This record gives sequence, C-alpha cells and structure tokens, in this order.
Amino acid sequence: MAETPDNVPGEPAPEAAAGADEPDAQVPKEAPPEEELRRAAPPGSLLRRVLDELVELDVAVYEAIEATPTPTIDVPLRKLSSAANHAKLYVSIGAVLFALGGPKGRRAAVTGLAAVGMNSFLVNVPMKFLGNRPRPDRGRVRVAAARHTKMPSSSSFPSGHSASGFAFAAGAAEAMPQLGIPLRALATAVAYSRVHSGVHYPGDVVAGSLVGMAVGEGTVIAARAVRRRLGSAGGAG
Repeated sequence: MAETPDNVPGEPAPEAAAGADEPDAQVPKEAPPEEELRRAAPPGSLLRRVLDELVELDVAVYEAIEATPTPTIDVPLRKLSSAANHAKLYVSIGAVLFALGGPKGRRAAVTGLAAVGMNSFLVNVPMKFLGNRPRPDRGRVRVAAARHTKMPSSSSFPSGHSASGFAFAAGAAEAMPQLGIPLRALATAVAYSRVHSGVHYPGDVVAGSLVGMAVGEGTVIAARAVRRRLGSAGGAG
C-alpha cells in the first residue's frame, strides 16, 4: 500500500518586526519544529519540562548524525531509504514470498502486506494529521547532499517508512518465523536511513517503529481469528 509522502516546511523566512524602536528585529514566520510538542503541555508543568528535554534530545541526536561525515554509507543508505518509498521494498519481498515460498510463503506475503496496508492508513491519515510535526531543517549543521533523499510533503511524525517495515516483519514472520530476524533488521536499517537522509528526527522513527510493531501484531491476531473462523465454517459444512 502506498504511503503518503511527508511534508516539510520551507526554511523560515524572517519578517521585520513592527516598531520604530527596533527596526532590525526579526521573528520567524513559523515556530521551529521543536516547539510543536512543547505547545501540547501547560508552561511550567512537569509534562512540559519532560517534553522540552525529550525534544531537545531528539534534535541534538539528529544534528549529531547530520554533523558526522559518513561518505562510505551515505549513498547506500540513501538508496535504501528511497527503495522503501510507497512500501515498494515490502511489496517486492511479498511478491517473491508469494511466488516462491509455497503455502507458508503465500500466507506470509498476505499477512505482511495486509499489515502494511493497515499501517499505512493508520499512520498517514489520523496520526500524521494529529502529529503535524514539520520536517527537520536539513543542512542546519552540515550540508551532506550525497545522503539526502527528496524531502516528503507530509508531516514528520511518525515515520511511515519505519512503521511499514516493522508491520511487514511482524506479519510475515507469523507464517515464516525464520524471516523475523532478517526482516526486522531490514526495518531497522530503513528506519535509521530516514534520519540519516535528513527527512526524520530520531523520535519520529522510534514512534513509527513501535506503531508498526503494534499494527503487525494486531494484524497477526486478526488473521489467526479469520483462519479459525473459516476452518470452523469448513468443518461444519
């Protein structure tokens, strides 16, 4: 299933503040990304202080990754990130499992891709709308064009790529447990590639990964219930 691309605001353009006393004062047109979560809690509250620290940590980790030169892995991670656009990577794996994996492979493909479909709806419709977090200000620390993918147009939180990877892994591993470790390793690499390529903060991919795990396990439970019901109906017939 396709994932809606994410939206990133343009770099905030300053506008002159009114007032003759401070003619050169400037304010940004929009708050920086880290302000989005802080507004969710009353100033001075424990929740606000915790959110302040978590968001600052999130941004600091992102900037540390961006500031670290990694020419050897920049291009491979960029290509991996792009390969996972619109869940193409998982559709391709599912197609191979369906064609070559026998009955278990077909079940793994169907359950895994059903999990991706459920995940795509949940993440791209309600969760991104409610999260409404701007994308990172890419290049603020260091410009590393070799690692950058095209900036998506939807909100940054949570990461749909990360969620889809872990949802597919959970769904496919239900029928073929031997795929659990390699598919989760792949999902982890894709999740990190989204931070490395500058389109997500670490917190976005952590949240997306957790959502994907939950959706995948929920899809597995639903698939087992459907199979039991169909088996009971067939036995009764």
